[in-house]
Amino acid sequence: MTATIIEVGTLITRDSQLRGGIPIIAGTATSVRRIAALYKQGNNAEEIAKDLDHLSLAQVYAALSYYHANQAEIEADLAAEQAEYESLAKSNSPNNCQ
Repeated sequence: MTATIIEVGTLITRDSQLRGGIPIIAGTATSVRRIAALYKQGNNAEEIAKDLDHLSLAQVYAALSYYHANQAEIEADLAAEQAEYESLAKSNSPNNCQ
């Protein structure tokens, strides 16, 4: 019985045609940013893989490795996403409706 070898570098991809070019787990629509956000909320890799059962543990670890190797980029993405959310929430609040 031979084991299938997977090159870790093939687990994360970027394509300008997919999700605006953000890094995603290859073969899925799950972004590294999403994995990083779950990790920052206190979830470990095993918990993330269990909750996102379409991902393997190897895929989650690859996303976390990408996050740690490119933390400034992913943190900037997370901050931009949060700012956009807050802007939309503010513009849709009852105090802004006339």
